Amino acid sequence: MFPLWKAVLSESFLGYISWCLYHALPPMIYYFPLQTLALTGLEVFAVAFFSPIFLIIGPFWRLANNKYILALLRLTMVGNLASYQAPNASIRLFILAAGVSSSLLVQTVTWWSGNSLQRFVRIWGFMLGKIMLLALRIWYTSLNPVWSSQAANTVILTIGFIAAVERIYSDGDRRKQEANKTGNAVRETVSHPHWLLSGIAFGSLMFVTLWIFGEVSLISRWAVSGHPHTGPDPNPYGGTVLLGLAHGLMLSFWSWSSIIYLTVTYSILFYSFTGLASSAGLLYLHTWSAAIAGNILAVFTMCVWPQLAGRFVSCLHPGKAMSTAMFAYVLELFFCVWCTAYKFVPGGIYFRESSHLLLGFIMLCIGVDFLTGPKKELSSIFEVKSNQKPLFRKSKNYIKLLLWLFVGVGLLGLGLRYKTYQKKLGQGVPKRDFSAMIWPFRFAYDNEGWSNLEGSANLLNQTGADFITIIESDASKPFIGNNDPTMWLGERLGFYTDFGPSTRDHTWGIMALSRYPIVKSTHHLLPSPEGEIAPAISMTVNFTGKLVDFVVAHFGNEEEDLDRKLQAIVVSNLLKSSSKQVVFLGYITSAPGSRDYTELIENGNVQDIDSTDHDRWCSYIMYRGVIRLGYARISHAGLSDSEVQMAKFRIPDHLDSYVDNDRTVTDPSQVPEDIHFNPRFGSYKDGHNYEHIHHFHMSTPKYFK
Repeated sequence: MFPLWKAVLSESFLGYISWCLYHALPPMIYYFPLQTLALTGLEVFAVAFFSPIFLIIGPFWRLANNKYILALLRLTMVGNLASYQAPNASIRLFILAAGVSSSLLVQTVTWWSGNSLQRFVRIWGFMLGKIMLLALRIWYTSLNPVWSSQAANTVILTIGFIAAVERIYSDGDRRKQEANKTGNAVRETVSHPHWLLSGIAFGSLMFVTLWIFGEVSLISRWAVSGHPHTGPDPNPYGGTVLLGLAHGLMLSFWSWSSIIYLTVTYSILFYSFTGLASSAGLLYLHTWSAAIAGNILAVFTMCVWPQLAGRFVSCLHPGKAMSTAMFAYVLELFFCVWCTAYKFVPGGIYFRESSHLLLGFIMLCIGVDFLTGPKKELSSIFEVKSNQKPLFRKSKNYIKLLLWLFVGVGLLGLGLRYKTYQKKLGQGVPKRDFSAMIWPFRFAYDNEGWSNLEGSANLLNQTGADFITIIESDASKPFIGNNDPTMWLGERLGFYTDFGPSTRDHTWGIMALSRYPIVKSTHHLLPSPEGEIAPAISMTVNFTGKLVDFVVAHFGNEEEDLDRKLQAIVVSNLLKSSSKQVVFLGYITSAPGSRDYTELIENGNVQDIDSTDHDRWCSYIMYRGVIRLGYARISHAGLSDSEVQMAKFRIPDHLDSYVDNDRTVTDPSQVPEDIHFNPRFGSYKDGHNYEHIHHFHMSTPKYFK
């Protein structure tokens, strides 16, 4: 009994490690073209997913089946988690790719070798590993702990080695009769030769599980809208996604009568109106309706996992089946990149904003294999001998217990996080002065290739900004990390948040963080006929009884002249139609005095925070109806590729009779201390700051009086 429990637990942890590696490689590859805004050639490391192709060759299959080689591959898979501690991004990419290759070789060999019970536990361990990953990411506020800190990485690495060694010793003796017999295990199953269809379906299922359910907050970000009707917040409603996934797995254990089984669970109607309808609802409905559709899709996705996995491992050709699955997986992953980054990739114009085609293709592949395959629960795929049936029943009980243990841990984490976050909100003190800040932080990846939300939070906290807009913030895509920087920063800083346009809108993201409540907001997709979709938000913030409007925007690239022209017109109209008190924070990729700059100033009826600062190109702060107090630019210090810009304002007591400050000073002693910028960033500095520290630069800070 105890060895069986150990097997389920160990396989689940090793399944978690495999998912960690599969999640981590695409963002690591994407980091390099993110630097250059073009393909770099390092995309070739995606071939790591194709390692099972070697197992098509008989001698390689027999070699991988050797217990010593398999043990080495298992240890290599776990050991490559240490890639997080590599000295630079290039080495990390190489080690990570080796880990993915090893994991897929192990997965292929172990899923097609051994007795029926062993294979059953291994496949379920992989599925439980996914739930474990989601539960742990909840505790780390959407981040994967193994890629979040060296301490967590070391702990998981150690436990992984223990689990791998336990599996090596437990399986060692049982593998003696299996060695060099490619079809031995397959003959114990209800086998079939359709490896191509099963491979495509399984790869598609793996990808949709990564893409939409890589983290429990993602459904909320697909469904999000502006305040006050934002739809379900990822905390705590991400818990419903976790419950949906768990219930989907539980459905595969239920014993249905033949009539209910055939007409409800596995009928064409069930697939059509559950798989297709829920995915369409997630794409085209809004807020709560879209979220409900996403939760139904969660149940459906995990419900078909055991059946498709069972059909997959009953293929007669393991190497061909897994290679096909990974080909479909990688192809769909690249298609997902092409849908958003279409301006920087060859042929991108043909795939722009085509997520509906991708999701439709995935549902079609899953559906065809699901409907044509054996309508059996996973253990029924294997020809279970009578003396093994009690062990199968025990293993199912252990699997259910572990499943709900992971779900319980995840729900507990959500509850504790929600309680802590609610206590932090609303701590802004009543005041007339406020500070606003803009920063392009490139999905929280620093210049060394590591995700650095901790450093970002420290910087934002040190600025003391009351309102923050962050450009390039949507990291919910699978090739960026499947995480939620908006939620993470909001909870860490105790700020109200606005995610910006939905992740299904194919933008790079724009978020707003506010120390004070957001009364209302509207998400905008700016005209982008040639380039990538440009996002914007118009919103109203309640500064303890005083309402101020904000418009934040991320314009298209310098090369897209028509896009920028149209975007400037739309944003200037948003500014013009805003209240008398409005602040604009934008990334407009145009020089001061340019056509787009002039459109915003003149048609938008706003003023530049510092019209004498001619050495700007991207970030700008403009305003109307408030009094300017200060302006600062802070160097990025390698935390991003762009500086921070900040401005301080005062809300006038009488809007019709106030006078703006028109005198500029650089000596902070000439203005009241309560409007000083944080001296932690040094003092006034001309020119760029090239030191690897955050420091004022570019002839700032300036104060106005």
